[in-house]
Amino acid sequence: MAVEAYLPSLVTVITTAAIDSINPCAIGVLILMISVMFSCKQSTRRMLMLGSLYVLSVLIVYLLAGLGLMYYLSTLPLYLAEYISIAVGILIVLAGLLEIKDYFWYGKWFSLSIPYKVTKKIHKYSTKTTAVGVIFLGAFVSAVELPCTGAPYLAIITLLSQNFDIIAFLLLVLYNIIFVAPLIVILLLVASGIKVYEIKKWKHGARPYMRLLIGLLLIALGWLLMFIANGTINLG
Repeated sequence: MAVEAYLPSLVTVITTAAIDSINPCAIGVLILMISVMFSCKQSTRRMLMLGSLYVLSVLIVYLLAGLGLMYYLSTLPLYLAEYISIAVGILIVLAGLLEIKDYFWYGKWFSLSIPYKVTKKIHKYSTKTTAVGVIFLGAFVSAVELPCTGAPYLAIITLLSQNFDIIAFLLLVLYNIIFVAPLIVILLLVASGIKVYEIKKWKHGARPYMRLLIGLLLIALGWLLMFIANGTINLG
């Protein structure tokens, strides 16, 4: 017998977004950019302005990408959408297993991370601390990290596409606001006097635990997608 449920619930979206928001790449680039600006003796006001442009760029690119994919999935025939949901569910579970692997053996074998060549480009673009430069940087980081670290986002998009309406759109907007929230917090902390190296230290210390949390979350979301696709759970 199928289980009737209203999914994804607000709690599902908020929990997934909160865990996904501790994104090593987006946070690392922001920290690098702030470090470059301070080394060039730029003011706190300018740092806040450019940092805000970076965050806004990340938000817009992620939101537009999610909206486009969600709309596309919602237009597919039902039978095809079911197979796609199962395939996405399997990929999400595999991504979760890789994240858990990195908790125990970080950097060994295959990992969900941005390729080294792309990372070098990101570091290069991080030194261009102009308004246009940081907007491009935010868009570039968002685009290249989506295929590598966007598994939680993909799971939520697939779930939301099951009932594509104004509520689904608002949940997607909420997800993205929560996703960039840590970037805003970091900007405010640095502006208030917190040293950049302290934030770097926290980032490196928290990384393995966040990978574990993301891994467990992805496995749960992957199975949820497959249960919905095969009719075990029916969306209300």
